[in-house]
Amino acid sequence: MKSLPFRIGNGYDVHRLAEHLPLVLCGVTIPHTHGCVAHSDGDVAIHALCDALLGALALGDIGKHFPDTSAEFKGIDSRILLRRVVELTHEAGYQIGNVDVTIALQRPKVRPFIDAMRECLAQDLQIPVDCVSVKATTTERLGFVGKEEGVASYASALIYR
Repeated sequence: MKSLPFRIGNGYDVHRLAEHLPLVLCGVTIPHTHGCVAHSDGDVAIHALCDALLGALALGDIGKHFPDTSAEFKGIDSRILLRRVVELTHEAGYQIGNVDVTIALQRPKVRPFIDAMRECLAQDLQIPVDCVSVKATTTERLGFVGKEEGVASYASALIYR
């Protein structure tokens, strides 16, 4: 059976927040008192985006390709992981059409950083910045995000032959 000329994937990731850790979102360090607890740099948005691309390719998830039990990935910059996923996308014969990332975080406000985030992702994805959407929202103080215990991110990606 011949595969379709385009595919869509979605991704989701969550990280707990803790004091005195860096908060990195879409490759940009955001000044804040709390950051993500993680094996890597904890960039929850890039992790969700990697899962969206891997899902579109039907290649599993980020944990399959970059296990958090591996010393190789301890403290790694998530942009490196994203670039590797982009390589997998190209090796499979696909290009990235567009991506859409939503970050759910009560504080801090990330609006001032969204343009830099989009530029960062566009560079790593090798696509124009107008094909990269990054949005941020709160959860109106509901749930673990609203209580500032963690951050969540959702991502969608379209790839095509």
